[in-house]
Amino acid sequence: MRLAELSRRSGVSTATIKYYLREGLLPPGRQVNTTTAEYDEEHLRRLRLVRAMIQVGRLPVATVREVLGHVDDESLGRTLRLGAALWALPQVPEPDEDDEWIRAAHQRVGELLQTLGWSNAELLVTISPAYRSLVVAVAALRRLGYDWDPELLVSYGKLMHQAAVLDLDFVETHPSEAEKVETAVLGAVLVEPMLRALHRLAQEEESARRYGFE
Repeated sequence: MRLAELSRRSGVSTATIKYYLREGLLPPGRQVNTTTAEYDEEHLRRLRLVRAMIQVGRLPVATVREVLGHVDDESLGRTLRLGAALWALPQVPEPDEDDEWIRAAHQRVGELLQTLGWSNAELLVTISPAYRSLVVAVAALRRLGYDWDPELLVSYGKLMHQAAVLDLDFVETHPSEAEKVETAVLGAVLVEPMLRALHRLAQEEESARRYGFE
């Protein structure tokens, strides 16, 4: 398809598409002549992903470029490719390792991973942003006097593992490696907010069932 059709099908203006091309967010089309290029379905799919990250995820162009660089890195295996792409998304700041609450949270989260049998997650604790986020959250709760019961955290962990199985089952329905990683990134940008909203709705529903509307 030509640029005008790519614009029509994606709903993205030609000026914006040209900007994405200049910024390296979209691969160049096949050059037909000195002034015309052709684009295909992969360009359309990538354009929709870029648009979702920028418009919905509110990610800066530099971050989107870094994420896409990992998506396209065929030198990495799937796990590292997925991890690198997702870890390039905005994360919590590095925790203060001298903070006593952070040190205690490391121990609590380490015990949680052992109880859940998440041995692969244990191997990634030094580099995983998700691990750091969990440590920071646990430390903040304990600092405020809300020391969640370990058994409750284990129950939540089991639920999250079921969600992860559903996530990767869906990722596996896509044919190419690039599409699989793109789908995982799109899940982080769009599906996580959707699941958070479902969680809130479930809380509202359960609250009304238990306590009514008075």
